[in-house]
Amino acid sequence: MRDLARGGFTPAIDLVRQIQREVSLPLRVMVRDSGGFGCASTDDRRALADSAAAFDALGVDGIVLGWIRGGGIDEETLGLVLGAAPSIRATFHRAFDTLADSEESLRVLRRYPQIDHVLTGAGTGPWTSRCAALQRCAVWAGSGIVMLPGGGIDEDAIRVLAECECVTEVHVGRAARVRHAIDRPLSAQAVRALRRAAGRIDS
Repeated sequence: MRDLARGGFTPAIDLVRQIQREVSLPLRVMVRDSGGFGCASTDDRRALADSAAAFDALGVDGIVLGWIRGGGIDEETLGLVLGAAPSIRATFHRAFDTLADSEESLRVLRRYPQIDHVLTGAGTGPWTSRCAALQRCAVWAGSGIVMLPGGGIDEDAIRVLAECECVTEVHVGRAARVRHAIDRPLSAQAVRALRRAAGRIDS
């Protein structure tokens, strides 16, 4: 994705092609073209769907998306974008954390088989207390959706999450970069430290 300081926007398709040529890791690509989590118009929805279709044609592992309308999930936009990329899976990103009713929101997301991950900060406070929220959400999500903790994940957080039975994956951002700065490149040393902290978790 691009513009990480604003939460990440849809990258150029040429960049995605270049990454595919350079690495064998599964790629999940952000589909988001404006700040916030809303989609204002039919034209915007069509542009998002076109991006998703292009990434589907490239054979990426999945897309990362999420839109909110009227305090709930914007199913019109979600359905259109997923329908444009029927061959790939999807992560519903931290728009989830703006929704008032996590249980109902997960009930909605379960209607979309392509969605297999939900990225969440699981509330505020120490990760020891957030584990309880992750456990509840994992039950509501069922077996088809992985709850993916993210947001401020560092070595200490990973050590705590390693003890949380429902956690099998984590999403790491700044902690994997040089000086923990969003505008810095990835650091092999930092990644190794995170992996050591992870133990049984794939980080």
